[in-house]
Amino acid sequence: MAILQCLVAGVALIAPVVNGYKGFRTSLSLRDFKEQMEEREMKAARIHPRDNDLEKLYPAQTIQMPIDHFHNDTLYEPHTNETFPLRYWFDASHYQPGGPVIVLQGGETDGAGRLRYLQKGIVAQLSQATNGLGVIFEHRYYGESHPTEDFSTKNLRFLTTDQALADQAYFAQNVVFPGLEHLNLTSHNVPYIAYGGSYAGSVVAFLRKLYPDVYWGAIASSGVPEAIYDYWEYYEAARIYGPRECIEATQKLTHAIDNVLIKHTNTEYPQRIKNVFGLGNVTRNDDFANAIAQGIAGLQGLNWDPAVNSTEFGYYCGNISSTDVLYPEIAEREEEARELLAVGGYHDVRLVKQLLNYIGYVDATAVRGCKRRGKKSQDECFTNYDSKFYQQDDITQEWRLWAYQYCFEWGYLQTGSGVPADRLPLISRLINLEFSSTVCREAFNITKPAEVERINKHGGVNISYPRLAHVDGEWDPWRAASPHRIGLPERESTISEPFILIEKGVHHWDENGLFPNETRPGLPPKPVAKAQKAEAEFVKAWVEEWHRARGDKMDANDMGDL
Repeated sequence: MAILQCLVAGVALIAPVVNGYKGFRTSLSLRDFKEQMEEREMKAARIHPRDNDLEKLYPAQTIQMPIDHFHNDTLYEPHTNETFPLRYWFDASHYQPGGPVIVLQGGETDGAGRLRYLQKGIVAQLSQATNGLGVIFEHRYYGESHPTEDFSTKNLRFLTTDQALADQAYFAQNVVFPGLEHLNLTSHNVPYIAYGGSYAGSVVAFLRKLYPDVYWGAIASSGVPEAIYDYWEYYEAARIYGPRECIEATQKLTHAIDNVLIKHTNTEYPQRIKNVFGLGNVTRNDDFANAIAQGIAGLQGLNWDPAVNSTEFGYYCGNISSTDVLYPEIAEREEEARELLAVGGYHDVRLVKQLLNYIGYVDATAVRGCKRRGKKSQDECFTNYDSKFYQQDDITQEWRLWAYQYCFEWGYLQTGSGVPADRLPLISRLINLEFSSTVCREAFNITKPAEVERINKHGGVNISYPRLAHVDGEWDPWRAASPHRIGLPERESTISEPFILIEKGVHHWDENGLFPNETRPGLPPKPVAKAQKAEAEFVKAWVEEWHRARGDKMDANDMGDL
């Protein structure tokens, strides 16, 4: 547990959450969507010097991209012949003739947020190792790459994985890099290597299989090539690898609270459990259960890179594991907490203290936050049900994008109800498919399960193809949707099909990088450094293979070194 202890160590038990992680998650609630909109407004109102510096260093470029690549597919009717400007950024500082083009798929976010990987992360490392040209490629609809005038459900019909794949292929076949117009750097003339992390990792895996003549190789980091509608397994990584005290306390407290909410529905106890948490004005039991369930999801935010590491998981576990009274102002609720635990089936003195600390944690992270935002009611802060909000679809409603994708074809609804009956869940069983798919029905009128077969037809966790690498984290919550899913046969890792599991790693840990003067013993961790070195070596071998296939005289010694 050394890496985990290092990442969460030093976090004050009652300190504010720092670097809260809101990356690739599904089953997002209305609370999450509203926070996204608030963050968008705050971002627009403030200046980020570092981000601005990177955007000055790597000016955004655009390529005119067809809105509709598939005129024979009725899904996209009415069809269009129009194009839109899709953004990308590039760095040619390492490029020498014979080098590849390394394209990082930006995935479900603003592509400008990926520029750090062009400067000192995986794209910079691979470009330097291979004399390559690095690219950050923005996914359609995200950032400023808007094919349509709004995000209405009708206009989101072009937001599919298939269209995104075709975008990236079209780019490789047609791009002309500003300042390098004298060079033919399309996939007809140079090897193209794709990299993607998380959802984007799945995109590049499919890209390699569907467009093998365009992309010579691909690295899927923490890729999730198997779409799963009820992805209750998201919390399995925390259950298996999280600190024992934290996990056991979370399971028992969740079970006790569920017993109160589910088995005593028509009694005074559900209201009393809400009251003791300071959430007595939350009307619905499922909204309440969701409001107190945020901390355990923080595992995904752990990162070895201090610049992006989230302390949320350590803060949560530090609170809920402790049997000391961390919040003196909550101590007066002890007798009520003890009685409610008994109603929930538990008579454990230690658990009473842990419940009090859980209450204190929720007060610090949720209740007070609601008050600070000046909302009219707790329901306004925490409910998942607000038809008026879900009907907003102008171009600023960016929350609709990933939600549409997972509602339509990816699924990944993270439930407590799906956990097997013989196992205690880490989130409430009231967080079920009905609750988690509220956005699907309310925002997009999608009333059936996601069409996961559109994704899984490519092979799911068994996807395999020459020069397709799978790099995953041992402790990643998304591992169960990856080729490294626990229980699958172990694959041999080869130069052609690298298969790397980063020991004690979490979500696409190989993507981050440091400048030489930022490194120190243990940073990056040895498993990460080992994976990145392997990536450089097999990509160099792939490029050499491309040249041999063309009859060029080049070997790996002609390329740079990591």
